[in-house]
Amino acid sequence: MRGPGTDRGRVLLVLALGTAVTVFTATVPLLRDFFDLRVYYGAVDGWVHHGGRIYDYRVPGTPYGFTYPPFAALVMLPMALMPLRTAVAASLLLNLAALAVVLRILAGLAWRRHGWYGWALAACLLALFEPLRDTFSFGQVNLLLLALVLADGRLLATGRGRWAGAGIGLAAAIKLTPAVFIGLLLIARRWRAAALATAVAAGATGLAAWADPGASRFYWTEALWDTGRVGRLDYVSNQSLQGVLARLGEPGRPVWATAVLLVLCVWAWRARGAVAAGDWPAAVALTGLTACLVSPITWVHHLVWLLPSFAVLVRTGHVRLAGALYAVLCTSVVWLWYDDASGLDGFLGSNAYTWITLGLLLGLPAGQPSAFRLFLARSASATAAVPRQAAPAMTPVSGQSEPVSAGAGGGAATGGTDAAGWGGRGISASSEPTGSTRPDAANPQSRSARASSYTAKPPPS
Repeated sequence: MRGPGTDRGRVLLVLALGTAVTVFTATVPLLRDFFDLRVYYGAVDGWVHHGGRIYDYRVPGTPYGFTYPPFAALVMLPMALMPLRTAVAASLLLNLAALAVVLRILAGLAWRRHGWYGWALAACLLALFEPLRDTFSFGQVNLLLLALVLADGRLLATGRGRWAGAGIGLAAAIKLTPAVFIGLLLIARRWRAAALATAVAAGATGLAAWADPGASRFYWTEALWDTGRVGRLDYVSNQSLQGVLARLGEPGRPVWATAVLLVLCVWAWRARGAVAAGDWPAAVALTGLTACLVSPITWVHHLVWLLPSFAVLVRTGHVRLAGALYAVLCTSVVWLWYDDASGLDGFLGSNAYTWITLGLLLGLPAGQPSAFRLFLARSASATAAVPRQAAPAMTPVSGQSEPVSAGAGGGAATGGTDAAGWGGRGISASSEPTGSTRPDAANPQSRSARASSYTAKPPPS
């Protein structure tokens, strides 16, 4: 079905879709009332203005408090200088800016082709994506961390890696999940970037320890290991391997550790293949999937880390599959088993997002020619096949046509166009760029006091 052929028709379609999306998001999903942001704000405000300790704060009437590493509290210090409403507005603006950065990196050079109409339609689709809805509604930080990691990936893929690793290090110091990307740098043999990421994370953590030694001591010795501070492992929003096992009544650590080890082995094998083929976008996407699976707690809003995987599916020509999986992640289907996840239907339905994440880890196209590279190769072949002016029958034809080759980054050898949209050289298992280049500390799963189609989350057991 074709879209409208005039600008007026396109404007009307965008307005209609925007209205429908607004009505949907205002009436159907649970509005989280910036619960997580209120946790950050209360902890920082109490720490700065009332002499309280970061990890002692609890949102009134709930058992939930600050659960990130102490450096995250340092980063959030500016909130102590503003009222809560201003902090909410700042959170929305920062998340919008981070989303723009993420989309720009994932779209690559193709972003210019879509124009206002294409990006308006994309905005409507993104507004339906449950992890994104919850990220904005909670006032979460996941998009900001994703933007930092993807920025490092783009630096490495374009050969401008002098400061690559700094973003990953900062992200890992704010929240532990991105630390798995240091493992990707090691797999890719990007020793300088891995060292820089480790140094930045260690330096930021040390700065936080200097600023508040007591808070750092408490976090690394007690809070980090106490999942009860965050919420129940079997809560349906926990779409990690640990969440699946907990809903099966098997929360024991040996089984979970075995599952995590298997996932890490699959990730190392698949990421290594992507690295060897110079497919940096796929390597980053696989690492984001793995982080979601191995973390003890992966709330639904953490699944913004799946966005790079959808970008990889689209660039490799699997548009329908990407659309189908994306549509499932827009439905909030797992909440149908909020009260009871027993039985086969509960096992399959309540863990639907985990199955999608696991399926993408196993089947995401990685290290394969993208649709764009194939298009370039076919175009070159077609050009070479155009008949030239007839030559005399007895005149020999000399010379040899050169095939179009792809660089490590997936772009054509003759140009700066990268198939993945990131430009440049990509990564290789043995090259260093010329210019030099515990599981997640789970946050409290939040709830809103507002009534909705979902029941409010019970306090942790």
